[in-house]
Amino acid sequence: MTAPPLSSSPSSLHPAPIALFCYARPEHTRRTIEALARNPLADQSELIVFQDGSRGEVDREDHLATTHIIERVRGFRSVRIVKRSGNMGLADNIIDGVSQVVSAHGRIIVVEDDLLTAPSFLTFLNAALDRYADEKRVWHVSGWSYPIRGDGLGDCYFQTVMNCWGWATWADRWAHFSREPEQAARRFDRSSRHSFNLDGAHDFHAQICHNASGRLKSWAIFWYETIFRNDGLCLNPAQSLVFNIGHDGSGENCRGDIEQAMLPDGVTGYRFPDRIEESATAKNRISAHLRQSLSAKARNRMRRILARWQGWRSPADRP
Repeated sequence: MTAPPLSSSPSSLHPAPIALFCYARPEHTRRTIEALARNPLADQSELIVFQDGSRGEVDREDHLATTHIIERVRGFRSVRIVKRSGNMGLADNIIDGVSQVVSAHGRIIVVEDDLLTAPSFLTFLNAALDRYADEKRVWHVSGWSYPIRGDGLGDCYFQTVMNCWGWATWADRWAHFSREPEQAARRFDRSSRHSFNLDGAHDFHAQICHNASGRLKSWAIFWYETIFRNDGLCLNPAQSLVFNIGHDGSGENCRGDIEQAMLPDGVTGYRFPDRIEESATAKNRISAHLRQSLSAKARNRMRRILARWQGWRSPADRP
C-alpha cells in the first residue's frame, strides 16, 4: 500500500528551514541558490547561509565574491547569514550549523554550495518530513539517488546507506549524531563491517578508518554510521532530485567520475511507501552500480598508469 500522491500545490506543507553551507566558490554558490529559488516552496522557506571563514590571501578574492552573492539573495521568505569568524573547515561548519538549526526548529533541509536541485526538491523533502515525523525508524530523507533503474521502486524507496547531497532530518534523530572516529572504528566486527559496506559493494568503513588515522576529516560517514548503528533507514526518490556540480576539484572531499542522472522536470507529486523497510530491489541495484563503478575506476586507473609509463619511455624504446 502507498499513501496518496502529493498535491501539486505545496500550500499544505510547513517548510523546514534550509541550511546552505558555502565557502569560497562564488559561481557554484550562485547556481545552487538560483536552482533552490526556482522551487515553489522557496518563497515560504527560511534560508540560513553558513559561510566558512577565509583562509587568508589564498582564497580572499573568491571568498569575498561568495559573500557578495549570499548578501544579495532573493526569493525566500527570509534570509539569515552566519559568517564564521575563522576557517572551521567543511565538517565542523556543517556539524555546528545543523545542530544549531535543528535545535531551534526541530527539522532541517541541508544543501551544500555545489548542488543543483530540481523544482520539486523542497516539496519532496518537506512532504517526507511531515509524512515520517513520527516514524522513528526513518532517520534521513535524501534528495539525491544513485543512477539505478527506477522500475519496481515506486516513486521513492528506503535503504540503509545515507546520501548527503541535499538531505533532511529531524532534531530527535540528529541528537544521536557523534563524530568519534576511533570509537566508531572499534564498533565494527567482521559481520557488521560487511553489512555497513553494503555486502562488500563499497568500502564505506575505510572512510571511518581514514578519519581515525587523520588522513581525512569528514562528517557524512559518521551520520551514516549513526543511522546504521540505530537500525535507521533513509528515504530516497527513485529519480534523483539533485545534481552535483562540484566534481571539478574545487571542493573538499570531492570524488571525480561520479555518474549522475539528469534532473526531472514537471514532477507534481510522490507516493510514499507505508511499509518502513529496506527495498531489496534498490539494495541489489545500488550494490551492482557500486561494484561496476569500482571496476570502471580500476580500469581508468590502470589506463592512466600505462599512459604515464608510455610517456616515461624514451622514443627509441617505443614500438
